[in-house]
Amino acid sequence: MAWLLQSDRAGDNNQVLALGELLGLSAVLKRVVYRSPVLLPKIIAARSSNLLVAGVDRSRSTPLAPPWPDLVISAGREMEPVARWIRRQSRGRTRLVHMGRPWAPLEAFDLVISTPQYALPERDNVLVIGLPLHRVTRDRLAAEAAAWAPRFADLPGPKTAVLLGGNSGSFVFSPRKGAELGRLVNERARSEGGSLLITDSARTARETFEAFLAQLTVPSYVYRWREGGAANPYFAFLGLADRLVTTGESVSMLAEASVTRKPLFIYDLAEPVPDGATRLQRLRASLRYHALRDRVAHLFGPAYMQRDIGVIQRQLVDSGSAAWLNRAGAPACDPAPRSEQTADDLRVLWSIRDLLGRALPC
Repeated sequence: MAWLLQSDRAGDNNQVLALGELLGLSAVLKRVVYRSPVLLPKIIAARSSNLLVAGVDRSRSTPLAPPWPDLVISAGREMEPVARWIRRQSRGRTRLVHMGRPWAPLEAFDLVISTPQYALPERDNVLVIGLPLHRVTRDRLAAEAAAWAPRFADLPGPKTAVLLGGNSGSFVFSPRKGAELGRLVNERARSEGGSLLITDSARTARETFEAFLAQLTVPSYVYRWREGGAANPYFAFLGLADRLVTTGESVSMLAEASVTRKPLFIYDLAEPVPDGATRLQRLRASLRYHALRDRVAHLFGPAYMQRDIGVIQRQLVDSGSAAWLNRAGAPACDPAPRSEQTADDLRVLWSIRDLLGRALPC
């Protein structure tokens, strides 16, 4: 039996769910809610064996009680101390698999499945794959597309799915950028006589989404994300759209979009400081919340706390699988589609089979 730890981060949750689906094991979802979003206590909890569940709101979280699982799958800094606490309760019997980049020492986990933007050191318990695991399959896209197609029947083609993320690390999705993205996708859809399929996410600020929507004049279907929403057309958008546009800060969204075999455009959220910026402008940039948060992470976390999402973005653009939407020289034609991942899935399956010491369900 496996426990899949779920946090308030949709991207992390989707990677955990994707691995659970790939393994085919009997799995139980365990929702973990923290009382406070403050960063420093979570860093301390991730590094300390005495404070592994500090800050967890047990009244709002799924109970964690025996029988303890054979395997715990986690992602994100908030979930890893909880995973380590579960293993302690099982007297070391539970195996831990962590997705992404752990804050605790790498040896705290039986297996870390990561991607190139974290540049983790080579270790026997570290598996680096090209893109994060995802839940996009041909069967799922076909089923969701068939279920939702009647609702979009009156929208003219070509249809462009626009997937909006939000602030993440040094990436800031401001209302100004929301308006620019809205203008860009609206202009292209208007010139082609097409339409837009739009969804925000848990990280999309309301004012940014409203600034985006204010630019639209073409036929559109808009889905406003809400936690636990039963009728979420995300997979239907991926299945029905002729092309995809996504903000570039979410590696999970980039992975899900890139494996649909649809042309993909990336809207760059990076805010580089201009070469001619004044000292005051550079100081203001360094004092932004997300810039300060990254600096704290680098100060208190392990040496590999650096993150370069540009590695994934460049990998997609250089291979011709994606193109920039808002950079100079952005192509007018669609980029070539990318094939589905299969080799990485097999590497993950083999690694966990070896970890558990038994064959996995077919």
